Amino acid sequence: MRSIALVAAAMLLVGGAGAYAYWSTTDSGTGAAANAKSNGTLALSAHLADSLTPGASVPVTYSAKNTGTSSLKVATISQTGTTDAPGCVFADNFTIAPSVVSDTRVMRTPRNQTAVDVTITGTSTLEFLDAPDDQDAWKGATVTLTLTSN
Repeated sequence: MRSIALVAAAMLLVGGAGAYAYWSTTDSGTGAAANAKSNGTLALSAHLADSLTPGASVPVTYSAKNTGTSSLKVATISQTGTTDAPGCVFADNFTIAPSVVSDTRVMRTPRNQTAVDVTITGTSTLEFLDAPDDQDAWKGATVTLTLTSN
């Protein structure tokens, strides 16, 4: 009987040491991640009325939509113009007021979403200058605005 008690005590001692060794284990490690290489992407668009005539102006509305997964802030929308009329220089015949963005808030992406549908708007005015010379070459011309944001 005494030998059984000694064997049981020895097994208890060995088992306890094994448990102690298991709970005393330590480890270390590292982790890394790269940040995005760009600021994100906005979809910019402009809308203006057709049938602009010399001496008249039309409102221009802009929109900026966050199409990516990062949060972005838009403070300004800048525009330049071109036309498809041969020999007609946009800068000589049009003026366009700086855009006024309605909301300079950060366009945030909700957590755990792959894209966000946040749109802000801006306004401006495009004026067709009434030049003293013949402006018939502008009839039917298409005016294109190219947009950039901060």
